[in-house]
Amino acid sequence: MPDYLDDLRFAHVLADAADATTMARFKALDLKVETKPDMTPVTEADKATEELIRGHLQRARPRDAVLGEEFGIEGTGPRRWVIDPIDGTKNYVRGVPVWATLISLMEAAEGGYQPVVGVVSAPALGRRWWAAKGHGAFTGRSLTSATRIHVSGVSKLADASFAYSSLSGWEDQGLLNGFLDLTRDVWRTRAYGDFWPYMLVAEGAVDLCAEPELSLWDMAANAIIVTESGGSFTGLDGRPGPHSGNAAASNGILHDELLGYLNERR
Repeated sequence: MPDYLDDLRFAHVLADAADATTMARFKALDLKVETKPDMTPVTEADKATEELIRGHLQRARPRDAVLGEEFGIEGTGPRRWVIDPIDGTKNYVRGVPVWATLISLMEAAEGGYQPVVGVVSAPALGRRWWAAKGHGAFTGRSLTSATRIHVSGVSKLADASFAYSSLSGWEDQGLLNGFLDLTRDVWRTRAYGDFWPYMLVAEGAVDLCAEPELSLWDMAANAIIVTESGGSFTGLDGRPGPHSGNAAASNGILHDELLGYLNERR
């Protein structure tokens, strides 16, 4: 089995370059913000960061395909880099430090492309998380200064901490009742939002998280980090991986209960 460590090291190089670009424009008074057709914001920093990463990939990995939030798919083949230049653009625009660049390498496999490398870099928080298939998940400043992370051992919903992004998405999908039942039955709820709850699940600080509507670039890096930390990452339909258009992540022990609340109590 490939060890993917060269790809992981390269993903850190990409994240370093992205961090420099995003931080240079964070809280800039002249930051240019546009509205995309789906009515979500995009900044000049989103576009510049994705262009920068694509340029590095074209030079260093010319045979690999690239899928990014801002510029779509380019190339074909069994290896595909998936990029979200700024996950949490609304936070970025408002000066909230909870945003990150998400970088994942996916490989063709049975059931579709699966993530084998993931890096989540949140420079405004001073945090980075990463994983490679078969090598575990880590957090730290760099590959040489890292701590291995693992999901929690919480086994009862009454003791569990559940993180989410917002209420409106669950209502739009007709899943609000089950969601609210879950919030009543767990120990604690917090709306951390975007990439962060998945990283907290991977660290064992949070036990459950879920979102009702997502794109592949929102999930690919998170998925490999959660699973390599010993957790479960599926769609709300229970399908493993980041392909369901939504996500549920947990310490694994509570995963079936999580899916039960979010699917059966409409």
